[in-house]
Amino acid sequence: MSFKGNLLCESCVKGKQVKSSFKSKDEVSTQRPLELIHLDLFGPTRTTSISGKRYGLLIVNDYSRWTWLKFFNHKDESFKVFCKFLKQVQNEKGISFVAIRSDHGREFENENF
Repeated sequence: MSFKGNLLCESCVKGKQVKSSFKSKDEVSTQRPLELIHLDLFGPTRTTSISGKRYGLLIVNDYSRWTWLKFFNHKDESFKVFCKFLKQVQNEKGISFVAIRSDHGREFENENF
């Protein structure tokens, strides 16, 4: 039996592979503001905000890449915070949202059911 030092088995090589990052786009895929927004919920953070909030909702407009960040105390407040944001922006801009995209990280699933 011979041993070759730096060789990895096929399974080890596949296990060490990482996803390549997405290529940046040179053109905008949407036609108008608020046509597509991206959402990501994060928390609890180790450091609280000045007002003691530990969760955040990141909202990005795909058209302009304009970003909003909303903070709140508990994860179950995320839907209420988003609805308030939705109404506020639709009233200010006079435009309705068309599509919402998230990373499907189970943040928005209701755990009570």
